[in-house]
Amino acid sequence: MMTELSEQECRELLRATTVGRVGFVADARVQIIPVNYLVDGDDVVIRTAPSGLLSALTRSTLQVAFEVDHHDDLAGSGWSVLLGGAISEMTDEELAAVPGASRRSPWAEGDRSLPLRFTPSSISGRRVRRAR
Repeated sequence: MMTELSEQECRELLRATTVGRVGFVADARVQIIPVNYLVDGDDVVIRTAPSGLLSALTRSTLQVAFEVDHHDDLAGSGWSVLLGGAISEMTDEELAAVPGASRRSPWAEGDRSLPLRFTPSSISGRRVRRAR
């Protein structure tokens, strides 16, 4: 059985995990990049390389997707939350004002000094459960 999640449920699930995926189109190909993240209000905050693929999204008018999910094989259940929106650069001062930002470090190696804010314009989600 599949059910739609309310916006409130989506926001709660977004806060329940710390790894998601940023999806976008670059060079006529769909790109999906895993990132660890932090929620700030309704926004998602990530840090990336100043010269990486994600940094280029701040100079684009294209919509970007952000997705998180979870599944439990034994229970036969799972959920997925999908956000659509735009990414913008943050200053170091803005990042410092995000609760918990000083305790969260990017998992990826290398220079991840560029903070980015994903501001959603849409949010949707689904929960699925296997029939017993």
